[in-house]
Amino acid sequence: MEQIKLNIDNINNFVSKSTLSSFRNDALRRNKVLHEKSGEGKEFTGWVDLPSKTTDAEIAEIQNFATRFAKNLDTLVVIGIGGSYLGTKAVINALSDNFSELQKDPKNINVFFAGINLNEDYLFDLRQILKDKSYGLCVISKSGTTIEPAIAFRILKNDIEEKYGKAEAKNRIVAITNPEKGALKSIADNEEYKTFAIPNDVGGRYSIFTPVGLLPLAIVGFDISKFIEGAKLIEKNTNADIEFDNNIAAIYATVRNVLYKRGYKLEILANYNPKLSFVTKWWQQLYGESEGKQHRGIYPIGVDFTTDLHSVGQYIQDGERTIFETVLWVTNTKNKLLIPKNEENHDKLNYLTGKNINEVNQKACQGTINAHIDGGVPNLLIEIPELNEFYIGQLLYFFEKACGISGYLLNVNPFDQPGVEAYKKNMFKLLGK
Repeated sequence: MEQIKLNIDNINNFVSKSTLSSFRNDALRRNKVLHEKSGEGKEFTGWVDLPSKTTDAEIAEIQNFATRFAKNLDTLVVIGIGGSYLGTKAVINALSDNFSELQKDPKNINVFFAGINLNEDYLFDLRQILKDKSYGLCVISKSGTTIEPAIAFRILKNDIEEKYGKAEAKNRIVAITNPEKGALKSIADNEEYKTFAIPNDVGGRYSIFTPVGLLPLAIVGFDISKFIEGAKLIEKNTNADIEFDNNIAAIYATVRNVLYKRGYKLEILANYNPKLSFVTKWWQQLYGESEGKQHRGIYPIGVDFTTDLHSVGQYIQDGERTIFETVLWVTNTKNKLLIPKNEENHDKLNYLTGKNINEVNQKACQGTINAHIDGGVPNLLIEIPELNEFYIGQLLYFFEKACGISGYLLNVNPFDQPGVEAYKKNMFKLLGK
């Protein structure tokens, strides 16, 4: 089975092979610590072997419920914030039609997200849309008290009960939460909602391969078995017994930390496919929340190329030299669109006649990489054969594994988020809690 590829040839002008080699043993040791679950934050490392531990029976249970739940729906509202929605949003965007919400296919279930902010107009507008939809709610929260999703669920719960009645509403609400305790668990038990468990040893930003991600994806109609299969392949091929030169997660984590020690403090994740825009947002949370501690860590930034080459491209090329770039490239597109010949040729583009747009995009990608390297920006390239469940599963698990190794190389706990609590304390104080 084909695997996503990591190409680091374009860092040779910035990091010598001997320097990289000097870090390999440390990276492999950190990877071993991850698999032994013996390092800092070990109580939240259940995600490491989760793909291989996920059974066919567990997948079938999720899939069977999802099929029944989706039967009378044309719309699903996922209520959650951070890791409770970003992974799901990333996968749905990556695998859907670019304009799926405008398609008239009756089999298509539209997905909207709530609890992702505290903007009053956003929730008001969503409620207006839902009035004419046959919808269900998938509420995701370990505690049930995180303020953004808790407010959204309180309001949308009232709405769905008024629309369908409490008896029918309970069949249109599913909760993914702590299996033993918490506010959402209590509500779900009292209201007799179907529940799925968020494992206690998996934190939110690492939860895409738990029901947090699998259930909404199954409801929408994606093949979660292929998604898990992709993750399982990368788990196997980045295991503790895989040597450094063949371990893409260890290599990526090492390169990032070597560059960081050389003054490259910001990493740009660039994609050349708009379907991957939310993969960059998921990646930003994963790395920002995992590594940004004790006044250290690489700042993660996402950009969409070629679009953003016409905005921040100038800074990347000629700005302060504290940035490096990781490029996501999808080799094969789903469709082919050839550029036609035009007799007048006013736009001077006839030299492109007969080429498909992806070929032009590929040359733009390579040309940009070359220009950025010449401008002093180290570059890494991640090649994805195509966008489907199998390869997206590979990509997300690869980033998770590399993040765990990278955090340990940075000497921080990659599995807590103490800084997140600071804004909450001040907000609650201002609100009079």
